[in-house]
Amino acid sequence: MSTLADRIRGIVGQGTPGVPVPAGIGSPDREPECRDLTPLDGAWIDRCFVIERRADPSEPHGCETIGTIADCVTQSAGAVSLFASAAQAPFLFVDLETTGLNGGAGTHVFLIGCGWFTADGGFATRQFLLTRFEDERCLLQAVATELERAGALVSFNGKSFDAPLLETRFLFHRLEWVGGRLPHVDVLHPARRFWRYDAGRVICVPQNAACSLTALEHRLLGTMRKHDVAGIEIPARYFRFVRSGDAQPLVSVLEHNRLDLLTLAALTSRLLHLSQAGAMAARSAGEALALGHLYVRAGYEARARDAFMQCIQMSRAPAGAFEPITIEAICALAQALRRARRFDEAAACWQRLADTRGCPAAVLREAIEALAIHHEHRVRDLVTAKAFALRNLEADRHPRRTRAVQHRVARLDRKLELKNQKRELFALLETA
Repeated sequence: MSTLADRIRGIVGQGTPGVPVPAGIGSPDREPECRDLTPLDGAWIDRCFVIERRADPSEPHGCETIGTIADCVTQSAGAVSLFASAAQAPFLFVDLETTGLNGGAGTHVFLIGCGWFTADGGFATRQFLLTRFEDERCLLQAVATELERAGALVSFNGKSFDAPLLETRFLFHRLEWVGGRLPHVDVLHPARRFWRYDAGRVICVPQNAACSLTALEHRLLGTMRKHDVAGIEIPARYFRFVRSGDAQPLVSVLEHNRLDLLTLAALTSRLLHLSQAGAMAARSAGEALALGHLYVRAGYEARARDAFMQCIQMSRAPAGAFEPITIEAICALAQALRRARRFDEAAACWQRLADTRGCPAAVLREAIEALAIHHEHRVRDLVTAKAFALRNLEADRHPRRTRAVQHRVARLDRKLELKNQKRELFALLETA
């Protein structure tokens, strides 16, 4: 009858000639085999295999140099509070490589990459590699020490994937999850808001693909990776290393992780610079629009209005026919002007939307309703207000909204009747 250790050996290839046992797998008294980690060019530090790299300030990454990106982050660091409250420098950029892409209790983190800008404008990376499963606790403790010196974590989809997965592994080993105490800036979410448009149009590819780290790297930074390993292949490469002890397949994985950290830092630099400099720094209408929404959430109403107006000016749509980004910007500007009690300017925006060919039904309904309210309560033009209300009644067949419009029309009819009665009374008094 086979023991559990024998069964595990069979699964991982112990019975196959020429294939060594993965370290940490097998009988408890078996010493883990030594791996040849020379191709990875790292070092053992407290039972953790660590790979350290440094990019000089003069080294290019896309259209910019590392030093330029570092300077931008330093000068715009104060704007990070717009993305995560209480966040502050120094920033620690974090990216993981895992044994699975869906997370879960059975998924291990085998590579934790940390990056930061150095005092001279360079970019340093420290990658913690799990070469033996029994060393996971030591690896996590080393990473915890790294996290403690950060003022904020910066990741890409880290709030949904990286942080929960790391927290699971920390809790498994009964360690405190240090990252839970740190402000966390997840660049994925602002990236989807800032760069979901291309030349004013929504990108006609799945959002996840359009805003992946490598796609943004190509679109925004102007760089294309050569001989890069696809993310879906990374778990298989690690398992090949576990089974065979051959570290060569991990060389490209380490480089992939390092470039992800660099790109993450460059995207963060762009976001911070935009937020600090304002709408005039926007390179596209999409950036200006997202900047306006960011300022609205932060309560910077004047800067938000400037951003929405900049978006409209950067649009290339002909008069009377707007692209989706322009429609969204005009609608947002109208709402911002209404909050500022600049009602006439807001009405001009609503009227522009009402005259737009192909305006989405929901936006058109909001614009017509706003114009009806404006003419009823501010301009006191009841006839025009009723005309707008009837236009909404004809266009919208939803029962709840129909009842609301009918109520408005009935109120306007009563006001018009009362107004006519007053006019007739004044006429009688004048002739008396």
